[in-house]
Amino acid sequence: MAIQAPDVNRVLAPDGTVDERADPDLSASAVVDLYRLQVFARTFDEKAVTLHRQGRIGTYAPLQGQEAAQVGAAYALAEDDYCFPTYRDHAMYLARGLPLEDVLVYLLGEGNYVDRQDPEGLRTFPPTIPIATQLPHAVGTGMAADYRGDDCATLVSFGDGATSEGDFHEGMNFAGVFDAPTVFFCQNNQWAISVPRERQTASATIAQKARAYGFEGVRVDGNDVLAVYAAVSDALDAARAGEGPRLIEAVTYRQGAHTTTDDPSKYRDDEEVAEWVERDPVERTREYLEDAHGWTDDDERELREWADERVAEAVATAEDATGLGVEDIFEQVYAETPRKLRRQREQVVDDPEVDR
Repeated sequence: MAIQAPDVNRVLAPDGTVDERADPDLSASAVVDLYRLQVFARTFDEKAVTLHRQGRIGTYAPLQGQEAAQVGAAYALAEDDYCFPTYRDHAMYLARGLPLEDVLVYLLGEGNYVDRQDPEGLRTFPPTIPIATQLPHAVGTGMAADYRGDDCATLVSFGDGATSEGDFHEGMNFAGVFDAPTVFFCQNNQWAISVPRERQTASATIAQKARAYGFEGVRVDGNDVLAVYAAVSDALDAARAGEGPRLIEAVTYRQGAHTTTDDPSKYRDDEEVAEWVERDPVERTREYLEDAHGWTDDDERELREWADERVAEAVATAEDATGLGVEDIFEQVYAETPRKLRRQREQVVDDPEVDR
C-alpha cells in the first residue's frame, strides 16, 4: 500500500520543526508533560507485550505509533468531561491520571480501570471491546449532560474499522440531530486488523463522513501531539459552548500487531511499516523539545529511567494483588442476587483441586 503525504492539519513537521501559525502555544512544562506521557505509554506498551509472551497477562492490544493521538486527545479533556476509550487506548487512561497499576490489574483479568463504587465520580469509562458500541453511549451521556445543564462534553475514541459498524452511524446521526456535545475521535491507524482503510470505505477521508450528519469533520496528523491537542481542545470548547458535535480523524499508524495473537507480516510489508516509523510520534515530540525548549540528553536519560522504574514498580504491585475469590464472580451483577444465581453459587467449589 503506497503511502501518500496526508492532507492534514499539523503543527509539528516530521523533523520536529513547528508551524507557528498552528502552534497551540503550550508552555514548556505542558509540552514536557505530553512527551513524558508518550514515553511512559510506550515503555509500558513494550513491557506489556513481553508480559504476554511470558504468559503473565492475557491478549494485549499494542499501541506503539499511536501515543501522540491518544495522549494529545486525553490531555485536552477538562476534569469534568467524559471519556469513552476503546481497547487500545491504554495511554488515554494514563493521561487521565489513572494509576498504571489499575491498567495492569485489568490486563490480569481482575479489574476494569474504574471505581465502580463511586458512580458520581465516573468520568473515564472502562475500555470497550465490541467495536463501536461505545459511540451511542457517549452520545447519550453527552445529551444527558446537556439536559442537566452541565458544563462538560464527551469524547469517544475508536478506530477506522469502527466506521463500518452501524453503531458509528447511529451515534453520529443522533449527535447531529440533537446537537450532542460529543467529540468523535477516530484513530485512523490504516488497518482494521488485516483490512486496509481503503477497503473500509470509498470516502476519500473519514473526516468527511461528518457532513452527512450535519456537522464538521477535521482531519489531523495523528502523529503530531500538538496538532491533536489543538484540534480536540477546539472541538471540546465548541461542544461545551453548545455548538454541537465534531468528528476528528487522527491519521496515524499501528506500528505493531493488532493484538499479541496477530501476525501483521501476513498482510502488510516491511517497507510500509518503515515509512511510518520514520514519522514516529515520540521521536517527533522529542525533536521539538530539543529545538524549542532545550531538552537535553540528561533530561532524556532521566525520563527513560523514571519510566522503566515506574513500569517495573506497577507490574510488581499489580502481580502482588490479592486476586479475586469465588464470590467476585457473582458480584456487581444484580442489586439483589436472584435465586437462580444463588443456586449456581452453591454449586461452585471454593478451592477446587486441579490435576496437572
